[in-house]
Formats: sequence, structure tokens, C-alpha cells
Amino acid sequence: MRFIHTSDIHLGKTYRNAPGETERYDDFFTCLAQIVADAVTEQVDALLIGGDLFHVGQILPKTFAKTIETLQPLKDAGIPCIAIEGNHDWIHRRDSISWMEALSQMGYIKLLRPARTDEGGYHFATFDEEAGMGGHVKIGDVNIYGLGYIGAQAGSHVERICQAVTTDNNLLLFHVGIWSYSPVEIGNMKPDEAHPLAETFSYVALGHGHKPYVVKTPDGTPYAYNPGSPERVNFGEETYDKGYYFVSIEDGHVSVEFKTTMPRPMMVATIDLGGAPHADEAMDSFARQVQELVAEKTDNRRPLLELKLVGKVGFHPFELGRERLRAALDDIAQPLHVEIKNHLSLVTRAKDNATAKKSLSEIEQDVLHELVGASSDYQGREEELVKLSLLLRDAVQKGDVDGDELLALLDGEGA
Repeated sequence: MRFIHTSDIHLGKTYRNAPGETERYDDFFTCLAQIVADAVTEQVDALLIGGDLFHVGQILPKTFAKTIETLQPLKDAGIPCIAIEGNHDWIHRRDSISWMEALSQMGYIKLLRPARTDEGGYHFATFDEEAGMGGHVKIGDVNIYGLGYIGAQAGSHVERICQAVTTDNNLLLFHVGIWSYSPVEIGNMKPDEAHPLAETFSYVALGHGHKPYVVKTPDGTPYAYNPGSPERVNFGEETYDKGYYFVSIEDGHVSVEFKTTMPRPMMVATIDLGGAPHADEAMDSFARQVQELVAEKTDNRRPLLELKLVGKVGFHPFELGRERLRAALDDIAQPLHVEIKNHLSLVTRAKDNATAKKSLSEIEQDVLHELVGASSDYQGREEELVKLSLLLRDAVQKGDVDGDELLALLDGEGA
């Protein structure tokens, strides 16, 4: 048997109400379409999806229609697509049919979901083509069992899963992560809890974590494979290899090859603006560092950017507003989507021990001086503007001043 093992496709994922919404939405379908094309070209016996075909359980109708269009070449070629539900696919209202169930009933996937016994065990019924439901399907001489996402208690279910399987030459689809391998924090089980699966299944097709990894038994034999997501789903995945597994099982021998996909370029960087005395100089430094970053990009597609601004600066950090930064990025990198984290801090000019010896009046002047000087527009005029602020404060505190007198103070400053 020859098959492709992929997972965590996340169809329907995009950035809502953003300029690149449509293009990002299409990324995930383009990625799946390429995997489907590879399956048809190689004439594999099956395409296995280890959960999270969709980004959310309640998808838009257009996402369902586009999924059918993307999977159609598999159906036309007679290649079964065998899938399980991940935590993103799951819908909480079990009185409603899910989109995954609908795909299965229409013959685009074979959704594997075992039944539970009264004693809490598992029953993997043979897949019913008419009902589009079951827990087990046989392709050639390989028995494929499917188990979706069952959460953090997955490790305690392993013994019951293995007890329910009485066949030989078995494969398990399981949406679960393995601690120390998986990059996600929830829905994992410990390696020693997973190892007994190797005694029942020659290949465990994992899903859940978006980073590829292989789990081995204590004696070093690989048995569980997590392909990761073939497209970059979230920031933090920019360094992960992206692809799927091409697998051959012959006479009990398993051969696995990782084939790379072409995800959209994703770049995460820290931009150090420390020491910039005013906003204009900080913008020049920002532009220079971003240019150096995107110069490394070899993919012509518009990148996804996450930038963290750090450093102590001589102006108020709010002067580098998101719109100003985005406008600069559009000129430099033309990103499809950008997220900016402004962690800049304002340089404190007064020393603590010096401040302790000053009067309240002197401290007030220092604070005002720093606030006024934090604006690039007012740098160099701190003394006169601090003086004006204090004059206005004193006039208002007297209580017997009218509006004309306050305007006269401002007119005097303007002169």
C-alpha cells in the first residue's frame, strides 16, 4: 500500500476584514490542491488526513463548496480520502450534522469515528459506504483505524484502543500530540503512554501539532509520524519544515519520505530602535532593518510579517502609530498581512537619587519637561512650553480667571 499522510490543513483560515483576506483564504486550498495533485500523479492507494481539515467546525458554505472542488480530482481518480476529526473540526452540537459528516456521506472522504461501548471501550465498526460512517476501513491488505481528537486524557485510552483491534497489519489515524515532540500545549499524551500503540499498529498517523516529528520506541524504532501543517497557519511556524509524508507499506515493512510543500513566506523579527532621539530617525532605522529582513526572502509572494519593536527611545512610542508603520511597510515589503508589537519604552532622563532631593515643584517641571520633549514636534521648545503649562495651571487654580485671560496667555506664547 502506498499513501500520502497529511494533516492540519485548516481550510477556511484567513485574516478577516484585512486587505489580504481573499488571498490568504486561497493559500490553504492551493496547498491542499497540490497534495491532491501529487496523490493523483503518484496514483497512491489513499490520502490520509489526520484531523483539522477545517479551521473551525462551523465553516462558511463557500468553504464547503471549495473543499468539494479541491477534493474532486481524488474522487474522479478513485483514490479514497480517509480522514478523522481534529479539535478544530469538531462541532459541539451533536444533534446537527457536521461538515465532515456531510463530506463523508457525499463520498468525498471516509470519516472514521469509532463507537463507544457501555463499559467505556471502543468499537471500530467497518466503514458503511451508504451511511458514510465507521471506525475501520481496509485498503489492500492494510487495516486502517481512525480516532479523532479526544483531548488531554488520550494517554489513558491507549490500552482500550489496542484491545478493540483484533486484526493484523494495522494503521491508526489519531489526532493527538506527544509530549516533548509536539509544539502545542494541549491535547497531548506522554511518550510512554503512546509506546504501546507500536505493538498493535505498524504506522500511527498523527495530527494536531503543526511541526513535523517522528516518535520512536525505547529501542529506537520509529512508529508514529506527525507531518505538521503543510501551510504556515500561525506566527511561530516560520522555522518549521512544511510538507507531508509519502508512505509505502509492503510485507510489514514501512518506508517513509517527507515531501516539502510551498507555504507562503512568513517572517518574524525584532526591530531594535533603541537610542533614536525622535520619531523620524526611528522610522529611518525601522525601514533599514525591514529592508535587510526582506532582502533574505527568495519567494516572490507577499510575506506574512510579525515585527516586535524594542528599545528605549527619546520620544513617546505612540508617535510610531500602526498606520504610519504599515504605510512604510507597504513601500518596503508589500506584506500580505502584518502584526506589529510595540514594546518601545521612553528614556527616563532623571536619576532616582537626584529626584529624591528635589522639591515637588521641581519634580513637576521635570515630568512636564519629559512629556513635552517626548513629542518630536516640540523638541527644542521644552522650556517655553513647560513654562506656559505651569502658567495655565496656576491661572486655572486661582479660580477667578476667565477664558479671555487664558487665551491671552496662549497668544503671548505664540508671539
